[in-house]
Amino acid sequence: MRMNFTIKPGNYYYLALVGFFGLFTLLMLWNTIFSPSSRFPVALILLITISPLLLPMRGLLNRDRRSCAWTSYISLIYFIHGCVETYANTHERLYASTEVLFSLLLFFGTTLYLRFETNAG
Repeated sequence: MRMNFTIKPGNYYYLALVGFFGLFTLLMLWNTIFSPSSRFPVALILLITISPLLLPMRGLLNRDRRSCAWTSYISLIYFIHGCVETYANTHERLYASTEVLFSLLLFFGTTLYLRFETNAG
């Protein structure tokens, strides 16, 4: 007996949303409450770290294919940042590892959503 196992594209989309909002929340908390910078203004750090996520946000929430693709590309920047911080900064390794996790959820969620979506429009 063969089991037919399929995952709906909507599940991948929700995975991407978990990654997106998890990454957004983590970056906001990391840079304001958990470990604010003593050398740079917090507003500048937030502007640099959060702005790339805000650019495709409207399209991602509307399930726009082009915005989902750009979001997956942008998530790779956060993946690289998280990997470097995990290696270089032992005091904030937990936050950086969580950034890597959320960026991977965002990347694979958007990529698999685009791959398995039936509306190729």
